[in-house]
Amino acid sequence: MLIPLDMLKPGEWADVAEVGGDSAWVVRLAELGLREGCRLQVLQPGSTCLLKIANCRLCLRSGESSQILVMPVRG
Repeated sequence: MLIPLDMLKPGEWADVAEVGGDSAWVVRLAELGLREGCRLQVLQPGSTCLLKIANCRLCLRSGESSQILVMPVRG
């Protein structure tokens, strides 16, 4: 079941299924490692969402994470 990234809780893992929004923004996120098929962990949800992708951390502003659809990874 696909859900928006902003519905995940701290510590949860998910696989990115779709990144929506402006094409320049989608390309920029892909350059930073957030692209379809990658696995991420939510470190801090909320208006400033902090993610762990591979060995990097990425911060998204309010509203940006709702444009990213993910498949939660159950443990």
